[in-house]
Amino acid sequence: MQLYILCGASSEIAKAYFTTLNKHLSSCLIVTISRQPQPLIDSTHIKHSNKHLHFETDYSEASLSAIAKTLTEQQTPLSELVIFNGILHDLNNQPERKLEQISDTHFINSMQTNALLPIRCVTAFSRLLDTKTKSVICALSARVGSINDNNLGGWYSYRASKAALNMLFKSAAIELNRRYKQNRCVLFHPGTTDTPLSKPFQGNVPEGKLFTPSFVAEQLFKFLSDTRFLANFDNPAYFDWQGQPIDW
Repeated sequence: MQLYILCGASSEIAKAYFTTLNKHLSSCLIVTISRQPQPLIDSTHIKHSNKHLHFETDYSEASLSAIAKTLTEQQTPLSELVIFNGILHDLNNQPERKLEQISDTHFINSMQTNALLPIRCVTAFSRLLDTKTKSVICALSARVGSINDNNLGGWYSYRASKAALNMLFKSAAIELNRRYKQNRCVLFHPGTTDTPLSKPFQGNVPEGKLFTPSFVAEQLFKFLSDTRFLANFDNPAYFDWQGQPIDW
């Protein structure tokens, strides 16, 4: 049985990815993790050969370690960890257009959610990796996290936090590859997806460039499942929904 862990499982893309996994795979354990006490996904039609577990967490180190310890008892090596957590705006803050709009609170919250939380998940669940099992650890990044691609400026907190995530994954990939030669790390840019995160900005999206969560989930599954495709990239791989590499 293969183990798939989805962090940030209450997000729209994560829910779609759960459905995609269940559609394409058999004999796997799908673990969903979120702040919600109950999974906000449709697990009523899960295949009989698949299993589903849900864990509520505050994403503290202690909570994630406890979940990892419980999963260790399943004696199922990790095949895939996908981290869907992320924040762009909230009720009080929008992406900054000017230096004067940078808020300590929003900047720190962005860093905690977009960078620290994902690497904390990697820390907790990498103990489930096995030297003989091919595995992928993936986080949703963004093209705006690219330093070389930044030609517009603005969006200070979001850009900085995604760039930090990319650097953290680079270091993690180097460390993990020393122990787990068959592990790959991936940073995936989903494009503008029809989710609450992108709602305030959808009016500026060109026709045909606003994607459904289901489409993004299918693309992500296709790429993460294709070891030959991933072999074309450095570790970590950094690419978009089309499978096109993104400049660091």
